Amino acid sequence: MSGERSRRTLTAVEGLAVGHADDPRARTGCTAILGPFTAAAEVRGLATGSREMDALSPLHVVPRCDAILLTGGSAFGLGAADGVVAWLEERGRGFRTAAARVPIVPAAVIYDLAVGDASVRPGPAMGREAAGAAGAGPVAEGAVGAGCGATVGKLAGPERSEPSGVGSWAVEGREGTVAALAVVNAFGDVVDASGAILAGCRTPSGGHLDTARALREGDAPGGFGERGPAQNTTLAVVATDVPLGKLDLQILARQAVHGLVRRVRPAGTPFDGDIVFALSTGAPGERLAPRPPDELLPLALRGEEAVATAIERAVRRPPGETDRERR
Repeated sequence: MSGERSRRTLTAVEGLAVGHADDPRARTGCTAILGPFTAAAEVRGLATGSREMDALSPLHVVPRCDAILLTGGSAFGLGAADGVVAWLEERGRGFRTAAARVPIVPAAVIYDLAVGDASVRPGPAMGREAAGAAGAGPVAEGAVGAGCGATVGKLAGPERSEPSGVGSWAVEGREGTVAALAVVNAFGDVVDASGAILAGCRTPSGGHLDTARALREGDAPGGFGERGPAQNTTLAVVATDVPLGKLDLQILARQAVHGLVRRVRPAGTPFDGDIVFALSTGAPGERLAPRPPDELLPLALRGEEAVATAIERAVRRPPGETDRERR
């Protein structure tokens, strides 16, 4: 059963390990995704908080990453990456230099300071804990790790938002596996394939406001501009065991963004810090030639589907319900 379930989450991709650490009382945490892998990213939000993103550029001298950290705590939470770096260094992992191995760990944050104890943020100890907890078993979903304090639908303020969390999904193909993990802390609502709202901004009577419609039609509650800036983000990771270089991974990440756009309405706003990372464990660090577009597009579309489903799963689970006990 465990093996069957792991095939449905990010760890279905051979070579990846995922670990969560969190403080449920303070409602914050972090999630470490360990490789090594080749990686790229597509940044769509205008309120991002991140670290070492330049290492994902095709022009950067570093050919691969050792881990990616997704974390709560806003910019404060970026310090948790120090714990992941230390954990990796102790195990002899990282980019080889003349003096030492230097672990490469890009990181990105969500803003969860308003939902729990704002004085508690992920730091090096929690990052180390997440790295130490990483395994290849099924990824725990729900209000865990970086999604511990995630919420969606903030148009009318945090008091009328709904809980979210971490979701993950995998899609099999003839040439390999594509899987995704999403931490959904969006300004907008999360919808299903039909456009029905699964979670989002609540009205005073308990129904859903429909954030995008309210904004289009000028019915948004007053003051949302002061409440919203830099306090929302959806972070997604799409991964494959198919060997891909950084340029192909950039295309994969760009296509996978459409999975985010299909499920978060509106997405990529001035109030969000949306980022999609793309990873390949197939040949980490190798300088691979780009694949023909007709080979890459089917793979990228599976990534788009995996991201869309992961986002749905992040909000479909009741608050606090996770797969942690099954790991």
